[in-house]
Amino acid sequence: MASTAAGTAVLSDTVRKVPLEWAQTLAAWHYGLTGRLSVLSGERDSNFLLEADAGHGGTRARRFMLKISHPAESALVADFQTQALLHVAATDPLLPVQRIEPTVDGRASLQATAPDGTARVVRLFSYLDGEPLPKAARSPAQARALARTLARLDLALRELRHPAGELALPWDIQRADEVRALLEHVADPQRRAMALRVLDRFSMRVKPLLPTLRRQPIHNDLNLYNVLVDPADHARIAGILDFGDMVHAPLVNDLAVAAAYQVDPAGDTLGALADFVGAYHEVLPLAADEVAVLFDLLQARLVMVVAISGWRAAREPANAAYLMRNNAISWQRLEACTAIAPGQAASVLARRCELA
Repeated sequence: MASTAAGTAVLSDTVRKVPLEWAQTLAAWHYGLTGRLSVLSGERDSNFLLEADAGHGGTRARRFMLKISHPAESALVADFQTQALLHVAATDPLLPVQRIEPTVDGRASLQATAPDGTARVVRLFSYLDGEPLPKAARSPAQARALARTLARLDLALRELRHPAGELALPWDIQRADEVRALLEHVADPQRRAMALRVLDRFSMRVKPLLPTLRRQPIHNDLNLYNVLVDPADHARIAGILDFGDMVHAPLVNDLAVAAAYQVDPAGDTLGALADFVGAYHEVLPLAADEVAVLFDLLQARLVMVVAISGWRAAREPANAAYLMRNNAISWQRLEACTAIAPGQAASVLARRCELA
């Protein structure tokens, strides 16, 4: 896969777990916290739920997420995520994102050498309660709430600047054409041809326009597994998780990523997308040139999902179920989108945003 060496390493390297006992030692030594530690799922990093002893006369245990980064992820990239959360906390304190918990000596993160000899970035986050979106009842009201929350997040991030934002990231839609070679592993010739047509259109019509669009740091991975909703009200967004794929890129890319996961192959694809995009536009107005390429960017993201996840699953069979969790539905979403003429989609979205 063509990318930077560091970016490729993050994708191609297998999960590098750390011992639970070592993680417990880090929590106690650097954060002054003891309690029950249990493993959480994660694509690359080692994540743990820390149910800390109450202490100081408290009666209720406090919950945190201890994140120990993959050794292929640089400290600079990890700091981008850390600074983003600190920036959001200062800019829009009511946004439902995790908060950085400082070490006992006031640091937002630390570097430690794991038992396998690799350098790891360690951070402690507040733990957000909520129902994971894939397990929740879906509704148009929920989709609109998610779009508005994403718009608020993008507004909160727009003034942030960090050198890691300019690094090449394999999941950056601007680099969608680089997954072309990975489609050789797609067994179904019709699906492979469909995906290649999407990439052809992206390369010829969309990629040349991207440098002209407004840019800023974006979350870049608002898939359903990175969203929590209120268990008592599934239309209320309770958490936006995982800033691990952040990049400085065209703003509209963030909306395209999120919208890709809102496509219902069995429903009104274009109507639902227009509703989602319209809700975002009400909070953070889009420009006509951004809306014009949005539908193509959405499809390019779906091609990236099926290409990268299939490639990684073949390399990591033990983690294949986790890596492929979005693969089947992504093919269905891509098929639903490619059945719609790009010009028709652009016109409908522009009218919904009152730009046409």
